Amino acid sequence: MAHENRAHAILSASASKMWLSCPPSAKLNAELPDTTSDYAREGTCAHEIAQIKINQMLGISVDDLRENLDFYDSEMEGCTESYAQYVAEEMAKYKEPVVMVEQHLDFSKYVPGGFGTSDIVIIADDVLTVIDLKYGKGMEVSAEHNSQMMLYSLGALELFGVLYDINKIKMVIFQPRLENVSESVISVSYLLDWAENELRPKAELAAKGEGEFCAGEHCRFCKVKATCRKRAEYNLTIAQYDFAPPDMLEDSEIEIILERADALTSWAADVKDYALSQALSGKQWNGYKVVEGKSNRKYTDEQKVAETVKAAGKNPYSEPEILGITAMTKLLGGKKKFDELLSKYVCKPQGKPTLVPMSDKRKAWTSTANEDFQED
Repeated sequence: MAHENRAHAILSASASKMWLSCPPSAKLNAELPDTTSDYAREGTCAHEIAQIKINQMLGISVDDLRENLDFYDSEMEGCTESYAQYVAEEMAKYKEPVVMVEQHLDFSKYVPGGFGTSDIVIIADDVLTVIDLKYGKGMEVSAEHNSQMMLYSLGALELFGVLYDINKIKMVIFQPRLENVSESVISVSYLLDWAENELRPKAELAAKGEGEFCAGEHCRFCKVKATCRKRAEYNLTIAQYDFAPPDMLEDSEIEIILERADALTSWAADVKDYALSQALSGKQWNGYKVVEGKSNRKYTDEQKVAETVKAAGKNPYSEPEILGITAMTKLLGGKKKFDELLSKYVCKPQGKPTLVPMSDKRKAWTSTANEDFQED
């Protein structure tokens, strides 16, 4: 059992695009600690609310704890409501659909120790429908040849294929904050051919940490993306164009730059973030130091600011929000009057640490400042 849990950690469905594209990355990522973020916790919260609504729709009694969830708000309420309506519409297409919520699925027949949980599985007639709610709004996700959805479909087929005569698989990505509903229908024979000839060989390599490193769009989710040599080689090939005037480049060269520009920018940012985190942990980079970055002033008490400005005979609002500091300064006739009325309600937070050349005139970041920043 421990082996299966370890294998699952290496070859999860959600990371399948990465380990299918770059098999040896799976083991490298599994050896590093997992991190979470507010975006991930927000997504978990949305899934919990969605699960409550679907179960209630199915007549299943569940505790409604949405008001106690940290990230619950009106947007999440509306998004999960539209998701529940979509699921209801899918169910309504069939006479007696079988519906599973948060269904545990095992696809270890093709992926060593592989299993996961699908948000919704619907079986009706000869169609197996797998629906996945994605609450993020960073980028649109397509259901077309989506490896995560195909793995869930394999697990559902393995579980229910002997009980139902399934011929078609419908995969759905429901992404309400981007108004994206992506649907893809494939045959069972297509899914099984992919599983046998593409999935299984790469999963076996990934489980052993073998195979070829490959850089690409999938790198954005990799824990070692900042230090991966293959990704560096992939992006540094564009450096040969650095010193050529744009009007001297061939069309084909410009097309290569356009194709790589966003990936190059993202890679450079990842390297800078990694270098900064290492510097904050005590590493000294030759020719560089950490300093306090710039920060903007902000109000400490918007209600007091509004009351003070109203008492001075001015309207502090630009509907529906209070005026920013620059606009408020202009409204009050200048910095002198602004400071006279509102300086006690304004603070300038500590700037975030940033890595700069030694020639920068700002003082080096201290260990005390680092502790204060981490506490903040």
